[in-house]
Amino acid sequence: MKEILQYLFNHHTLSKSEAKAIMIEIAQNKFNSIEVTAFISIFLMRNITLKELEGFREALLQMAVPITLDADDTIDIVGTGGDGKNTINISTLASFIVAGAGQKVTKHGNYGASTITGSSNVMEELGYNFKTDIDTLNQDLEKANICFLHAPYFHPALQSVGALRRSLGLRTFFNLLGPLVNPAKPKFSMIGVYNLEIARIYQYLMQKDERDFILVHGMDGYDEISLTHDTKIITKKGEEIYSSEDLGFDSVSPESIEAGSTSHETAKIFRNILQGKGTKQQNSVVLANAAVALHSTNKFGSYDDCLLRAQESLESGKALQSLQLLLE
Repeated sequence: MKEILQYLFNHHTLSKSEAKAIMIEIAQNKFNSIEVTAFISIFLMRNITLKELEGFREALLQMAVPITLDADDTIDIVGTGGDGKNTINISTLASFIVAGAGQKVTKHGNYGASTITGSSNVMEELGYNFKTDIDTLNQDLEKANICFLHAPYFHPALQSVGALRRSLGLRTFFNLLGPLVNPAKPKFSMIGVYNLEIARIYQYLMQKDERDFILVHGMDGYDEISLTHDTKIITKKGEEIYSSEDLGFDSVSPESIEAGSTSHETAKIFRNILQGKGTKQQNSVVLANAAVALHSTNKFGSYDDCLLRAQESLESGKALQSLQLLLE
């Protein structure tokens, strides 16, 4: 590792094969925590390159616990995290609304490292037990239209650096890898990114995939459609900037979509929203994300049709029912 660190300290970057080899060795615990921390710290001082991200991703997918689910047209709605905004769990809430609207979801999530409450934190707080059994996950997909994949259970490399990431409490390149390594390999992906430079790297990487993708970036630094400012949306067809009004909503304040100060508080907000007790601003944000996700599958008509479908899912209790069925 010393040679690698010295090479990188001299402003060099890794090739795809070098990045892949190092990630595999990290997963195999070949380096001590100080060496891994030093390695991670390099990417806190500069952005990751496309080749490095490709190599790290390939390694994680190669080492992932294999999983084959019955449904072949699922979607994952996920953000990189690390935007420092401490929002409610917008992607996870949108996932249940999308599931309630009739689209199957394979949600990939993890504990928060650079945030208080990641999707795994909130699901655990709600009483969900993480699963790896394929039959059980397929049953969840069948009855609830959604299954939840806790990343460390499927990615040994993420498990080996989990404690280190939490102790650092900073956004690292592992934030960027999470949305790219869903072991279920969903047909559709809606990924929120916290800055445009990273969005470009994601765009280049995902253009190579056969699967469809949609990248969203809140122009004031959110890794989701926040409605606090305009949103840039990038697909294989190009990119557009949308205002809150374009998406059918009024703008909201950052304070109106903040999470709680603990996982327990955030889980309570989460359940309240699905129970129909959310504020207008909270509902607007999760509905905007759900509608864009539904529209990205090209299965539910126009964006306005998708928005109506998302609203019906939330207001009728179908989204809540998806959560309750998953927790059974």
